[in-house]
Amino acid sequence: MIKFSEKSLQEVQRIISFYPEGKQKSAVIPVLHLAQQEFGGWLDVPVMDYVASLLSITPIEVYEVATFYSMYNLKPVGKYLFEVCQTGPCMLNGSDDIIKYIDDKLGIKPGETTNDGMFTLKTVECLGACGYAPMMQLGKKYREHLTKAKIDQIVEECGRSAVTNN
Repeated sequence: MIKFSEKSLQEVQRIISFYPEGKQKSAVIPVLHLAQQEFGGWLDVPVMDYVASLLSITPIEVYEVATFYSMYNLKPVGKYLFEVCQTGPCMLNGSDDIIKYIDDKLGIKPGETTNDGMFTLKTVECLGACGYAPMMQLGKKYREHLTKAKIDQIVEECGRSAVTNN
């Protein structure tokens, strides 16, 4: 059975308390973030249904949000999620070449994860750093002015980090 930890349930109640009675739906974005964090880095249907029940809204209201925003993962992702911007300014500065290079280097297309579960490649819309194009988000950090050499360096850093964190 899907259930938040006691600490997370308290956080859900705190988040809901920010909104007037009957407006719990307004808490869906932060509660989905919490759910994704607690339930393995992605949101499957039972998790989204659970969030809907906590907020007293219909499941479709949660699905609409989770499927609209690229910050939510609807299937399992690798330990390192490469979210490459593909909006105009990044595209004009070579994001298509960066995506193709990652595909060639790691053997994964957008939406796929390497067989070892280490890397997932995801294309996303604007990340709000157009002056640093092409760029991607990796965890909570932006990686900017991407080149093939920088991708090689990032993959190597992730590999070293994975070894030291195991």
